[in-house]
Amino acid sequence: MWTIYQKELSSFFSSLIGYVVIAVFLLIMGLTMWVFPDTGILDSSYASMDPLFSLAPLILLFIIPAVTMRSFSEEIQSGTLEILITKPITETQIVLGKFLACVSLSAITLIPTLLYYYSVYQLGSPPGNLDSGAVAGSYIGLVFLASSFTAVGIFGSALSKNQIVSFLFSVLLCFLFYYGFYFLSKLPLFFGKSDDIVAMIGMDYHYNALSKGNVDSRNVIYFLSLIAFFLYLTIHWIKNRIF
Repeated sequence: MWTIYQKELSSFFSSLIGYVVIAVFLLIMGLTMWVFPDTGILDSSYASMDPLFSLAPLILLFIIPAVTMRSFSEEIQSGTLEILITKPITETQIVLGKFLACVSLSAITLIPTLLYYYSVYQLGSPPGNLDSGAVAGSYIGLVFLASSFTAVGIFGSALSKNQIVSFLFSVLLCFLFYYGFYFLSKLPLFFGKSDDIVAMIGMDYHYNALSKGNVDSRNVIYFLSLIAFFLYLTIHWIKNRIF
């Protein structure tokens, strides 16, 4: 598994993929935090990290499927997946290796945003007038969210040898699991009756709970279960795939 992990992670940085992902994410987040007048904290009356944590899920929803789309699609298209499976390594180790490599890239992408936290922390009046607990919860939520998107993206990549199809399918699944259940809960069929239950199925509900600093075990279990579910689907699909 660690061989696959090292191979995948090194491939991100031996090409432009890793650098482009990090640069695009930081550029968009930087513009949102410091430049755009509607969200920039320099034009705001108080220092807050809310613009970053509000927009980051939407950006990750597109960036992560773009990273994961090649994980299995490229292997299937080139025929190397069949060769890889004949090696003394299980399908589970292959999937976990690729998954952990993509999650590591997401974590590396988030690390530079700590500079934004330090800057906002110093801009407070007085310095340090910032809810660090909520910020920590938001970062934990982003890590779980990125990991969930990665598991979905890995699954989408295993379904097709066409990377564009894998990307579009992964984006659709991520969108449905993040925003879909929230919008579904607002339908007259559920609103005022079971809307809370429907909303709790979506990632958005649990991410927002973590962003408030509420690192509840239910939210953690939800994300871990979702990750495990899509990884299981990927492993099952790879095992039963006819080459």
